[in-house]
Amino acid sequence: MSEWIVKAVNLTRAYGEVRALDTVSLEVARGEWLSVMGPSGSGKTTLLNILGGLDRSTSGQLFVDSAEVTGLAPKDVTRFRRETVGLVFQQFHLVPYLTALENVMLAQYFHSMVDEAEARIALEAVGLNERLHHLPAQLSGGEQQRVCIARALINQPKIILADEPTGNLDAANEEIVLDIFRRLHAQGHTLIIVTHDARVGHLADRLIVLEHGRVVRTESNGHERRQQAVPEAVSVGR
Repeated sequence: MSEWIVKAVNLTRAYGEVRALDTVSLEVARGEWLSVMGPSGSGKTTLLNILGGLDRSTSGQLFVDSAEVTGLAPKDVTRFRRETVGLVFQQFHLVPYLTALENVMLAQYFHSMVDEAEARIALEAVGLNERLHHLPAQLSGGEQQRVCIARALINQPKIILADEPTGNLDAANEEIVLDIFRRLHAQGHTLIIVTHDARVGHLADRLIVLEHGRVVRTESNGHERRQQAVPEAVSVGR
């Protein structure tokens, strides 16, 4: 089995003449916490959307758990996203007329298996055992984000992708959410987190910085190194 769980080779996403991503290559190890930083418009969210199967690259290859994702049919991409990835959004994207418990169970429904007891356990794990039956409007921003994390975890994904998960939170709720990510990392989960916050970025095992759609810098364990040249597209098997 490969040491990496995500391998991107020359990923490019073009919109006409504009390249939101420009030949990005990287590997993410199993159990690694990778932070992605860069100014607005640098391609951070585009990269995360491609890694999560929400968008497709114009060219290049993406492998997840040794399987190539870039060549999958749309229905297979949907299955990949449902079975492999847990998504945490800055804007929460909770269904307003469903309770916290029902929002988590909705993710189970799309996975074709609903288990209320498991959904309760997931919410209790993020400290929401007293908020199970509250609607999103009755929850604070931090509580809503914790519902999102429980929803992302309920189907036991191989990778957790988070886009600015603390961007809308005050300092107290930010620390609660970061403690959850620290616990997930300690348990061996693979985390890829987009952030503007340098403090959040440096909690990771490794940090990459994007500018104009390209990886311009990588930092690991506090040591900065220049981005190396990457190979042409390759075929990867088990």
